[in-house]
Amino acid sequence: MENTRCTGALYEEKAAHYLERKGMFIIEKNFRVRQAEIDIIARDGTAIVFVEVKYRKNGNSGHPFETVDFRKQRKICRAAFFYMNKNKISPENTSIRFDVIGITGDKIEHIENAFSFVL
Repeated sequence: MENTRCTGALYEEKAAHYLERKGMFIIEKNFRVRQAEIDIIARDGTAIVFVEVKYRKNGNSGHPFETVDFRKQRKICRAAFFYMNKNKISPENTSIRFDVIGITGDKIEHIENAFSFVL
């Protein structure tokens, strides 16, 4: 488990640097609630962006995006809801979006607005 956690942390850090190079500001990493974790929370202009990072060594076990199914999306959204409540962020006043970054080997792919808010 520790090895998986270290690998995940390494690629989450690569994803954070990638987002910073795109002009985004990293607000927080590894926001945890009982139900789920959000890998990266960033600001892109005026929008708050909740980012899920998935890594695969190669394509043999499928594309990283395939693992962000409806169940995973719902968990991320619930964690985002807790984050927004904790920080008094209103979706009426602040744009929010959910992005997914998939890393296969050294290739980084980024889907903006990968899914909508679901509970």
